[in-house]
Amino acid sequence: MSDRFFLNNLADYSEKEEANVQEILESGKEIPRTAEGYSVNLAAPFRHPHLASPEKLLKSALALKDEIVQVTWGRGGTRVKDPIFYTGVLGTAYLCLKSFEVTQKKEDLALCSEIIDHCAAAAQSMKQYVTFICGQPGIYALGMVAAKSRGDQQRVDFYLNLFEEVYGGLGMPYELLYGRAGFLWASLFVNMHIGNETIPWTTTGPIVDAILAAGRAGASQSSCPLMYQWHGTRYWGAAHGLAGIMYVLMHFALSARDAADVKETLLYMIANRFQSGNYPSSDGNQRDKLIHWCHGAPGICLTLCKAAKVFPEPVFREAAVAAGELIWKKGLLRRVGLCHGVSGNTYPFLALYRLTGDRKHLFRARSFATFLCNQGRELIDSGDMHGGDHPYSLFEGLAGTAFLWLDLQRPEEARFPGYEL
Repeated sequence: MSDRFFLNNLADYSEKEEANVQEILESGKEIPRTAEGYSVNLAAPFRHPHLASPEKLLKSALALKDEIVQVTWGRGGTRVKDPIFYTGVLGTAYLCLKSFEVTQKKEDLALCSEIIDHCAAAAQSMKQYVTFICGQPGIYALGMVAAKSRGDQQRVDFYLNLFEEVYGGLGMPYELLYGRAGFLWASLFVNMHIGNETIPWTTTGPIVDAILAAGRAGASQSSCPLMYQWHGTRYWGAAHGLAGIMYVLMHFALSARDAADVKETLLYMIANRFQSGNYPSSDGNQRDKLIHWCHGAPGICLTLCKAAKVFPEPVFREAAVAAGELIWKKGLLRRVGLCHGVSGNTYPFLALYRLTGDRKHLFRARSFATFLCNQGRELIDSGDMHGGDHPYSLFEGLAGTAFLWLDLQRPEEARFPGYEL
């Protein structure tokens, strides 16, 4: 399995080292500086010689964002071949929106809106998918958010009408990337940013009920309360399986029975994880090799962090922290992206930081981000790291890396794009 990841020789967090800096702060003495320079930031682990400063990450993010815009949008004019988040130019729009949120540069917001409008036009002729990450709802949801940021209520209503025309019901699978859970996620995103019940319970409720009913039927020959198949396989991960579906369901007001089934499903996953702390990619699969957001501990860790806030049992928090330890040890992948790369594997540390308040997790997130900032491009150029089949995309390529660096400017607000709410 080691050929999938770099051995992690990064310096880990040291409470003693931080205590030494705090002692210097309280004494009023000058903070030691390296050749690169660092100072103390009380809102985050102190600036460490092994970590890129927030300013360096921001500068790198904005430069990379400009490069991504040029490659994915500037060179192609207004023609949109791929209008979705996962691999398409909508990921560039989302990156521009994130840049606007951090810098407040209106040019980024205007460019975001321009790209979304062209994606919406291109989506009319594409096969309809009902999800945020891989379908039309993602385009329309982001269109609403960008329009609201511009104060354009007419455009908000325009995209809301398009969203409401998307059908998320019969004939669809249940997972996050292409199925009904992905439609529910898009609805939650709209309600969070535009207003509660913008997509009403009368729309989402029957889909929640259908997902739960299908999960019970799919688990008829399993000791797990809920189980689903995608292309004939009972996946566990965030993209196509249990972790993604349970994550979405936990955001709704469930009945006692429904909540119990979600909880017991997660407990089943914890009980059947590998000794390494990783999780099978699918039910009964004994190959312990994938440590990705899409399959394995990283995506499941994000779900467990949510479960720790929903359910009182300490096992969810403990399992999330244990998953974080595995990600630190073996999650420095030879890939760059969000879906199955170092960028995506950084977000569990940020979720653990928000959950526990332990600065170790933020330090580890910044360590992975620094690795990408200092060595990522060189490793991609040398062939030691895979830059993604779509190298400038949000989920497979460098757009996700730039998004991560921008998120680290406000780590308490950082969320895995398209997954965490």
